[in-house]
Amino acid sequence: MAGDATAALRVAICQVNPTVGDLVGNVALARRAVAAATAATADVAVLPELAITGYPPEDLLLKPGFVAEAGTALEDFAASTGPVAVVIGFVDGPDRSDDGRTRALAVTGSDASPGVFNAAAVCADGKVLGIYRKRHLPNYDVFDEHRHFRPGSGPLELFEIAGIPVGVTICEDAWIPDGPVTELARGGAAIVLDINGSPFREAKQARREQMIARQAEQAGVPIVYVNLVGGQDELVFDGGSFVVGSTGETLVRCASFRESVDVFDVEIGNPRSGNGRLPITPVTSPATPARNFVPGPLREPLAPNAERWNALVLATRDYVRKCGFTDVGLGLSGGVDSSVTAAVAVDALGPDRVHGVLMPSRYSSEHSVTDAEKVAANLGIETRTVPIEPAHRALLGMFGGAVSPGELTDQNLQSRIRGAVLMALANEHGWLVLTTGNKSEAAVGYSTLYGDTAGAFAVIKDVFKTTVYELGWWRNRQAGQELIPETVLTKAPSAELRPDQRDDQSLPPYDVLDPILALYVDGDLTGAEIRARAIVSDHVAEKVCGLVDRAEYKRRQSPVGPCLTGKAFGRDRRMPIVNRYHAATAP
Repeated sequence: MAGDATAALRVAICQVNPTVGDLVGNVALARRAVAAATAATADVAVLPELAITGYPPEDLLLKPGFVAEAGTALEDFAASTGPVAVVIGFVDGPDRSDDGRTRALAVTGSDASPGVFNAAAVCADGKVLGIYRKRHLPNYDVFDEHRHFRPGSGPLELFEIAGIPVGVTICEDAWIPDGPVTELARGGAAIVLDINGSPFREAKQARREQMIARQAEQAGVPIVYVNLVGGQDELVFDGGSFVVGSTGETLVRCASFRESVDVFDVEIGNPRSGNGRLPITPVTSPATPARNFVPGPLREPLAPNAERWNALVLATRDYVRKCGFTDVGLGLSGGVDSSVTAAVAVDALGPDRVHGVLMPSRYSSEHSVTDAEKVAANLGIETRTVPIEPAHRALLGMFGGAVSPGELTDQNLQSRIRGAVLMALANEHGWLVLTTGNKSEAAVGYSTLYGDTAGAFAVIKDVFKTTVYELGWWRNRQAGQELIPETVLTKAPSAELRPDQRDDQSLPPYDVLDPILALYVDGDLTGAEIRARAIVSDHVAEKVCGLVDRAEYKRRQSPVGPCLTGKAFGRDRRMPIVNRYHAATAP
């Protein structure tokens, strides 16, 4: 089969990392990927969903000027294409017909997004030769596409690329049983190219492959699944593009969490006969016969902690750089949260771009300072020490004795002093401040507004405390040395805002707390349902759930951070702040 010109399609999967709104930069990025595909004699280069605009563009799509400029950017990109066919995601506005020719068209849609479509363009030889519009718009979890797009409709069509009838779909369309993929196959498609902007979630790669495998088996054709890579605000796109054969086996699996252009051949069998054949638009001529078959990569899936770490690193790197910063600062306390955050930042940006600030107080233990210094030395980052005692003493004096050490107000005051110090240094040196709070603390409100929540990016915001420890041990094993000292990973966690303080004096131990939070926050169970599981006493379950309910106002004012689990605070979990339904005590 490999020697026959019609037996295989040479595909280039182009995992690119676009930046939302950077139309010129994204077009240049796409051109470089297509150039690499062309050099490798690909028949078709496939780029991800909305690669021209970046994904998700959100309310930029409510600006007619942006939509018009995005259309111009596509035309500029298409004009640079040559004999290699290209499938690329873009925003299709109301002034474009399905065959790619510009026209004036008033489309009746929602008031917010009249005639704006999430679309894929098929380009070659300097032209847009066809357009596919996404039909099934996700409106769950982090997706809000009904707000911004109209669903595509009308008859489907195929594209003849290198003599092979090809179908094109976008993301959710390929997840629908007996949906567009099956329709395309029944209409004569021998292969389907599916472009995606699928955000990372723990263990999601296996679910993607299983779902697409079922679709491929149902349709009887191979599916090429191409995914974005990169960070965008809270979202992390992990790449991990793959190809599933017509019998459901995974043939190709690309790298996760990094850009790549992989060129390989996909064997084409005889498509199943259908009730009728779809119209076919010629795109490129048949490929040169008698080519040697080029297999694709089949990389091993990453282990859970490797996935998490890579997601945090990519999200941090892209948030910092895409926001126009080069350096970050963070408070180094000698605890596990700040140590892991610092290690992620070093992997993301390099040690010379990470600045640790030690801010000891009257309650800081000697080991917290020495541990912070060890972390900094092991990671190779610069540090400076700014003791907060002078400011603490001065502020207490301002209250005329109304506040005394040991009270909650005093503890919060120290945290807010530290926040002010970090922000002042950031102003002075042009840093972006990383906060170091974890998901367990955010869930129960074990944080200080305008104190330890002061900053721009919360690296481990969606990582439970017990998982933070796992990540610390994991990173040390990968390094083959103690990047994070064992003393940091084994000592009892403490905020050190009063004498001999430990977290478990205010909260259940984290190995008790985190399973409750997983059920209540991630699992959406009520207090009664958690009590029925009998994992803890009624009193503990009610206390934890009540803390979560009361802390919503804090979380709404906290910085964004990367989403890793299926229920991150922010996009994933949107609870009302003013809310008198208390699931902690609900029957």
